[in-house]
Amino acid sequence: MTPFLRIPLFFFVACYTLVQAGYFAYKQITTRIARRRIIKEHGCEPPKSLDDQSWLPYVYRLKMVRMIRSAAKEHRLEKASQERYREYGNTHIGKFFHLTVVFTVEAENVKTVLATNFKDYELPAPRKRAFYPLLGFGIFTNDGADWKHSRELIRPNFSRDQVADLDNFEEHLSIMIDAIPKDGKTTVDLQDLFFGLTIDTASEFLFGESTDVLLGRDSPESRANLDFAEAWHRSQLEVQNHIRSSFFYRAPKQSKKDIKIVNDYVGKYVQQGLRYRKDFIRDPEKSTSKNGRYVFMHELVKATDDPVRIRDEMLNVLLAGRDTTASLLGNMWFTLARRPDIWDKLRREIDETLHGNRPSFEQLKEMKYLKAVINESLRLDPVIPFNSREATTDTILPVGGGPKGKSPILVRKGQLVNYTVWAMHRRPEYFGSDAEEFKPERWEHIRPTWEYLPFNGGPRVCIGQQYALTEAGYTTVRLMQRFAKVESRDDRPWTESIALTACNLHGTKVVLTPT
Repeated sequence: MTPFLRIPLFFFVACYTLVQAGYFAYKQITTRIARRRIIKEHGCEPPKSLDDQSWLPYVYRLKMVRMIRSAAKEHRLEKASQERYREYGNTHIGKFFHLTVVFTVEAENVKTVLATNFKDYELPAPRKRAFYPLLGFGIFTNDGADWKHSRELIRPNFSRDQVADLDNFEEHLSIMIDAIPKDGKTTVDLQDLFFGLTIDTASEFLFGESTDVLLGRDSPESRANLDFAEAWHRSQLEVQNHIRSSFFYRAPKQSKKDIKIVNDYVGKYVQQGLRYRKDFIRDPEKSTSKNGRYVFMHELVKATDDPVRIRDEMLNVLLAGRDTTASLLGNMWFTLARRPDIWDKLRREIDETLHGNRPSFEQLKEMKYLKAVINESLRLDPVIPFNSREATTDTILPVGGGPKGKSPILVRKGQLVNYTVWAMHRRPEYFGSDAEEFKPERWEHIRPTWEYLPFNGGPRVCIGQQYALTEAGYTTVRLMQRFAKVESRDDRPWTESIALTACNLHGTKVVLTPT
């Protein structure tokens, strides 16, 4: 290139750089002015900062990251979060790696994030990156128009008629009950059985064919079903590792193999669904499932023929339909095995209501003490103990700022708001001085709103909530009709094991005595 041509190019680059620098400076100045205006208008004050605890903030940030990882390895993340709130206040701020996070257990703040200012937030980018390899683009990973479309595809499948159809569930539950020793001496891990039960029922609801994990048959098909169930579980643990490690995460080889197993397994059902779609278009009257039952996938393929979209939505619903219910049941029965007073009272309600008959959907809803026991389990051991959102614009939270934590605070664009449901559910201000105690009777007089969020809230409230509650209630009733007594066979306290849901690390080891 000649010197004559180099001069204009040099000036072009220099001018472009100056324009970019000027625009950056302009954005910084206007953003600061806008934020000062918001602060003044709403009376915002800064919340307490974790970084204030060190003269070298970046060192403290790394210390906090190590503390969180250490708590996760020790299976005490929930308890550690509660201790942090007690020390730094119900709303505080901290920086981890490159992220600024607002932590809160204030119901008004949670309501603002999930409902009042819903449009100001989206799912955090780290969560999307962690979830995508396993779940793709579905209802748990999408935002905006894509999320609305996912919800529209899925919502009709959780209608009252589908939730109230308990015949299919009874078949799988009978298989689970048959697997429980009846000698009144042999220990069984109910949590393992609950996870087998819910993947068998969820797979039949979704695919039209059950994984039949509970049957434990030795055949190539059964081994493939079991491989899928195990790969699904390991993949969820790896998602949580990804979230905690942030951009330092490197997927192990086993994780990639597990995701392939999951995708291939669901992929074969997607192809069946697409064949069903062709038959349905040809003759809507003849295209039914093998046993004439409702199949989630059949309704999904009527709305779209995109195989990747179908697979992703199926996996997202599988997560909601299987893991939340199994975790709820495992946690609740862990307590029932240690509380004969609750067992006896609940059993009396079941006997007086049903007289030995199978419960209907309507009868389950009428059992107040059963509902109270489920609510109390979800309060003390919510299956989703932590959640978060990322601000898409500068916005505010109504409380948390100032020396007393009563003033509004500014949440800057790109900052995360982490709301810790486990700690919020144990606040004495919301649930009384006995908030740490498992006490179903409290539900006779309390009517909590945003301080009780076992299934999230606002526009993104869990659409499978009634499905999970019905399955949990039905399973509990049928087990209590078949067994007169339950005893714990594990002296260890409940210890968290957090994948995408939280359950007991050591399972639910009990002895059941038949009626």
